[in-house]
Amino acid sequence: MRILGIDPGYAIVGYGVIEYRSGQYLPVEYGAVTTEAGVEFSRRLAEIYDGMQELLNRLKPEAAAVEKLYFSNNKTTGIGVAEARGVILLALSQAGVPLFEYTPMQVKQAVTGYGKALKPQMQEMTRKLLRLRQVPKPDDTADALALAICHGQAAGSTLRRELLRRGKVPGQVI
Repeated sequence: MRILGIDPGYAIVGYGVIEYRSGQYLPVEYGAVTTEAGVEFSRRLAEIYDGMQELLNRLKPEAAAVEKLYFSNNKTTGIGVAEARGVILLALSQAGVPLFEYTPMQVKQAVTGYGKALKPQMQEMTRKLLRLRQVPKPDDTADALALAICHGQAAGSTLRRELLRRGKVPGQVI
C-alpha cells in the first residue's frame, strides 16, 4: 500500500510517501510544499493546492493520513492552518484518495509505543523504521512520515481488516 502522510501548515506542508508491505516500511519520497511569508494568503493557499495536486498526480498514493487539528494557545495561527488543511483535503478528495485522520497522540502511540513521546523520540523512531541515515528535515517532513507509518500500522491491523469487511472503517473521513 502506498501511503501519503501530510502535516498541514500554510508556510510548510510536510509530506512523506511510504510503501507499506508485509510489515515493512519503504520510503518513496518526502519533503515539503512551502510558501513565502508576505505573499497574499489566498495565493499561499493556491500554491499549497497546486503543490498537492502535483504530488498526488506524480506519486499516486492509495491512502492519505492527515493530522487532526487541535488548538492550544495561538488561535490565529490555527485558523490559517485549518484553511490550508481544507485546501489539502479538497485536493485529496478531488484525486479520489481516501483520507484517514489521526491525532498527535495516536501517531506517537503507533510509532513509538508511547502516546506522550517527545518529538526527538518520534523523529528517531521514524528514522529507524524507514532505515534512513538522518532524521528528515524540516520537522514537518518527519511528522508527515510518522503519520504515514501510523496509517500503515492501523491499516495492517486485524481489527481494521475485519471492520473493512463489515463496511465500518474507523478513522476514515472520505
